[in-house]
Amino acid sequence: MPLPPPDSSALRKVSDDYGLGLTPADAESFQPFVAALLASWDAVEELYNETAPKAPERDWQHPADADNPYNAWYVTTELTGAPEGPLAGRKIAIKDNITVAGLPMTNGSKTVEGFVPTRDATVVSRVLAAGATIAGKAVCEDLCFSGGSHTSRSGPVRNPWDETRSTGGSSSGNGALVAARVVDLAIGGDQGGSVRIPASFSGIVGHKPTHGLVPYTGAFPIEQTIDHLGPMTRTVADAALLLSVLAGRDGNDPRQPADLTVPDYLAAIAESAEGLRVGVVTEGFGHENSEPGVDAAVRAAVDTLRGAGLSAAEVSIPWHLHGPKIWDVIATEGAAAQMVDTNGYGMNWQGLYDPELIEHYGNQWRAAPHEFSQTVQLVLLTAGYASGLGRNKHYAMARNLAVQLRQAYDDALDRFDVLVLPTLPLTATVIPGPDAPREEVLARGLEMLANTCPTDVTGHPACSVPAGLSDGRPVGMMIVGKHFDDSTVLRVAHAYERAVDGFPAPPGVSVSAGQQA
Repeated sequence: MPLPPPDSSALRKVSDDYGLGLTPADAESFQPFVAALLASWDAVEELYNETAPKAPERDWQHPADADNPYNAWYVTTELTGAPEGPLAGRKIAIKDNITVAGLPMTNGSKTVEGFVPTRDATVVSRVLAAGATIAGKAVCEDLCFSGGSHTSRSGPVRNPWDETRSTGGSSSGNGALVAARVVDLAIGGDQGGSVRIPASFSGIVGHKPTHGLVPYTGAFPIEQTIDHLGPMTRTVADAALLLSVLAGRDGNDPRQPADLTVPDYLAAIAESAEGLRVGVVTEGFGHENSEPGVDAAVRAAVDTLRGAGLSAAEVSIPWHLHGPKIWDVIATEGAAAQMVDTNGYGMNWQGLYDPELIEHYGNQWRAAPHEFSQTVQLVLLTAGYASGLGRNKHYAMARNLAVQLRQAYDDALDRFDVLVLPTLPLTATVIPGPDAPREEVLARGLEMLANTCPTDVTGHPACSVPAGLSDGRPVGMMIVGKHFDDSTVLRVAHAYERAVDGFPAPPGVSVSAGQQA
């Protein structure tokens, strides 16, 4: 739709917003120049519409409660890809921050509700081409800004291990669906731990790839320097298989290196891990909210790796404790600027945009900003205050410090092949009730990030695998590797899985693939 030419009163409002101090006569004088320049906006829209994709007709449904275990599905479908391929016969869930053309998308939020994408995300096109069947869009947290599973527009997602407890977020539906064997595989997103948190809470495998290995094209952004997509599966072999399908350049995501090559991750994990060196990160243990049973389970898992022929020794990385503070600034000011102020996609980069989503979400959140979750409101209040005083200098400082944070891990990885630490300091927490106080809602959404969020800043690959149980609840062990050496991370994870003879299912859940609880 062409932009209506502004009258002088509209220009005076813009002048007031910028503090230009234009008089009515100034605005009247500028009006024809602005109107003439806006003709280019109309021309761009006309050119774009000539080739803009249209949403295909695809069947989907909102599942009835009886067909929606753990409240984990947003919509269900049955989109079958190529008749043959590495994922043929496998059912996959797609996190609802990832576009599937023709299927509604909410990103867990009232502010996105009603949007129907016209394009498949790159990762969606790739799994369909590999033969997978997309079983639906899995619930995610409101704008993906919660490590708990209680903020989604569609209600809390319940953990198959204990339905009073969180699955972890923000890829909350994925965690429940994979753990309960409803689907074989899932694709999640990770900006502060959102693949690995539900993997740890729900007792599955969650791999955050090296930043830029998997194209983010077609997923709702939070902040382009920390946005990741990755596999969530029951086994390490499935994570390696799915990563092999997802990884590689698509030409639409400038975060991907020009010389990126994708190894055969399945072949890599078949190699022996014997003799690999494991650095046990001292600062990953003993946080203020660490549960003793979690730390003990991960140290026992390290002993299992030793028994499998790997060597392990303590390594101190003091900067690991600085990582969450650096992430706080980047994720808060960066998300406010990109995810909210500039409608998800931001500007000034040479990737593929989604103009329809930008317009829909931008209009919708401005019409009802009170619909943001409390975690997003915390982001906006903090970022608005800090950037108003500091003019985003703290974001710039944090991005500069990210180089030193990355170097601290790289220095440790010069001595070790991988680093290990607890994925989270605690096990799954009780889901806050509908009338829970703000203090509880915010704590349950953000209290678990200390070990996961630093590698979103640095971009190192990091995989969470089940490391046993504490008080009957899953514990995750996180394995971190060198940039673009996801193969070694998965190789160590696979060695551990073999050493413990596989990972357990929640009580009462059939171990057969695709079995619904």
